[in-house]
Amino acid sequence: MALDLDKPYRLNPSVALRPEPFGALAYHFGNRKLSFLKAPDLVEFVKSLGTHPSLRVALTELPDGRAPSFLKALDSLVATDMIVEGS
Repeated sequence: MALDLDKPYRLNPSVALRPEPFGALAYHFGNRKLSFLKAPDLVEFVKSLGTHPSLRVALTELPDGRAPSFLKALDSLVATDMIVEGS
């Protein structure tokens, strides 16, 4: 996993989210990659990442049992530069 739970993350400024019934499409204008965020609550979580001092703090706001699936999705989003370190 490339994520550091003690660092803050935010949506990359080069990424646009397009709402969809299943969640959202994330398009990176720099590397031209496209990602699917397959849950509306994941979309809201990604949008709010920059408001938290660390990923660990952000994860405390999730309902029980959701953190593992969100971490898997976030790890993929870091790998494709959709989310980046920093607040």
